[in-house]
Amino acid sequence: MAISPDQFDRLTRDLPGFGRDPASVRRRIEAMEAMLEGLFVLPGTNRRVGLDSLVGLIPVIGDIATAAMGAWIVWEARNLGMSKWQITRMAANVGVDTLIGAIPFAGDAFDFFFKSNTKNLKIIRKHLDKHHPGTVIIER
Repeated sequence: MAISPDQFDRLTRDLPGFGRDPASVRRRIEAMEAMLEGLFVLPGTNRRVGLDSLVGLIPVIGDIATAAMGAWIVWEARNLGMSKWQITRMAANVGVDTLIGAIPFAGDAFDFFFKSNTKNLKIIRKHLDKHHPGTVIIER
């Protein structure tokens, strides 16, 4: 049974983070970026590591999975009405991460240093701060 957009909006209105408003989109994207790039800090290195680096160790399947998650962030940005230039930059970040990350061993090291999802989150935050100032979150 399909639901209409109005029914979906009514269902998600009271659920935090599930709406289509810019603040909900920001929370979802920030949560995805944190999962992909910063689940934990490697002891002694002060470097954040997430699913992008860990799942990328699995040949082919890991690279496809992390590319799909990165593409979801770009899709959410497109739904925010970001410019084609911004979307192109973000897609290029995901593409470079995927192509070079697919190279055995060297690609895994590249994933450790090139944080495409963090770069994309920075682009999205800049857009949201300018066009939707009500979504700004004061970070501690």
